Parts: sequence; structure tokens; C-alpha cells
Amino acid sequence: MSISKTRQKLVDVARQLFAKNGMENTTMNDIALASGKGRRTLYTYFKSKEDIYYAVIEGELERLSDKLDEVAARKIRPQDKVVELIYTHLNMIRETVVRNGNLRAEFFRNIWMVEKVRKSFDAAEIELFCKVFREGKEDGEFDIDNVDLVANITHYCIKGLEVPYIYGRIAHGLSEEATKPQVAKFVYGALGHITIKNN
Repeated sequence: MSISKTRQKLVDVARQLFAKNGMENTTMNDIALASGKGRRTLYTYFKSKEDIYYAVIEGELERLSDKLDEVAARKIRPQDKVVELIYTHLNMIRETVVRNGNLRAEFFRNIWMVEKVRKSFDAAEIELFCKVFREGKEDGEFDIDNVDLVANITHYCIKGLEVPYIYGRIAHGLSEEATKPQVAKFVYGALGHITIKNN
């Protein structure tokens, strides 16, 4: 088994154990046994349980990042892309938390640990929004003076919605299809949507 496959197996096993038992109730020995690898192999890749926890969170954020990249690459209007990026971010975060069982509690309890791991993801997401906003500005769809500032504000607004969205406190009982038009209207208004008239 290659180095990357061995490491990935250890991370996958750790994620499952953390999700089932919680990080505090999972030992390095548990991870070594469940993975079928020895403690020596585990310690070759990770110095501590915190290191493997960081790797689990990084893996989950990579999944989210890949999905956001897919949305950004779609051949749709920049306005529609922004709305899709918002929903993709929120839905993927919720799916990650639900998929990871007890990791849900760890995710929120260890928010500073998660924030440390999230730095590079956050920077990449802000850059993705910059790209979409520049595209919309060049197409005459967005009236934005400072793309970087608007991208930062957008990112942190979405980030602030994560916990309420996960717990179903936003648009309770409404489907995504029902809420998207209102979110789109809000986004378009905030971005200074310009109606392009046909000559």
C-alpha cells in the first residue's frame, strides 16, 4: 500500500471512530487496531491524536472545497453561481456534521481547533468568490467597487450562517427550492445587480 493510501486509511478509520465514540474517547491504540496497522505505522504519520483530528477536519474541508470548485467551473451566470456557492457551502457543512455523528459535538466544542485547520480553506473560498465577482463585474452583472472586500464579507456571512443552518433554524420547514428565489433576490440586491437592457 502506498504512503498516501496508508495515511488516508488511517484518517478514514480515525474519522469513523471519532464519529462513533468522540475524539476524547478514542485512543491512538484504537485507531491502530481498527485500521489493521501497528502503532508504529500510525506514529509514522501522526505524532498525536490531535494531529490525526486535524487531518480528519482537513479531509472534510477538502471535500467541501472540491464541491465549491465544481460549482465555480459551471457555465452559468455569475449571479446564479453565487447563490449555488452559498447553498453548496451550507449543505456540505451540514452533511459533514451529520455524517460524522459524535464529531458534530467535537466540531463545535473544538471550534478554535477547527478554525486553525480552516484558515487555508477560508482563504481559498474567499479567492473563489473574488473570481466569480470579477467575472460578474466584467460581464456588467455586478456593480462592485472592491471585489476583495465583498468576497470577504460574503464568506464571513455564509460562515456565520453555518450553525443556524445545521440546526434548521433558518427557513424552518421550507425547501431549498422555496428559499432560493428570496436568497437570490437578496444577493442580487447586495451586489448591485444591473439590469442589462437590449438595444
